Amino acid sequence: MPANAMVDTSPSLSPPTVDAVYAAACAAAYGSPVIENSYRGLVAEIIVTTALAPDWHLCSAGWSGWDLQHVSGCRLEVKQSAARQTWAAPKKPPTPGFGIPEKTGYYENGVTWTAQTGRHAHIYVFAYHPLVDETTDHRKASQWQFNVVPTSQLPSAKSISLVKLRSRSETVLWGGLKIAVEQARATL
Repeated sequence: MPANAMVDTSPSLSPPTVDAVYAAACAAAYGSPVIENSYRGLVAEIIVTTALAPDWHLCSAGWSGWDLQHVSGCRLEVKQSAARQTWAAPKKPPTPGFGIPEKTGYYENGVTWTAQTGRHAHIYVFAYHPLVDETTDHRKASQWQFNVVPTSQLPSAKSISLVKLRSRSETVLWGGLKIAVEQARATL
């Protein structure tokens, strides 16, 4: 046997099933009310998708250049931020903001790279979770606030503060998100 060969010497143990791995991964990533930054984006995308269904579908997997797509082909990017994080709160909370840099390209269907500098979505939805107390639950759609902005109305900056966003668009809750997105889509 080669020196680097792997040998299973535990006859009584079985590898976990796919369902067991899935359940453990979901519990680790999404089982707590306050979700880590690297996982919270998907939570926000799903919350937005549920508000916009059935004409919009989630397509963010595979490094797509946008997060949702309308049946008409209109593309939407979801950006999220939250006041409460998984780490201890600083004495002076940071100013809420969102990264909006132009990209050098995007993947189509998660496979084909298209080199094209710019912002590739037509509409941006900025999702902000403002709560910091014990009721905070990033998984609750009713706790999020949203600002919808057509891409053409974004500044050429790499980021935008929540204050500047709110001067450009009305803040809506989950129940008003579909109307706000459709109003933005009608202006394109």
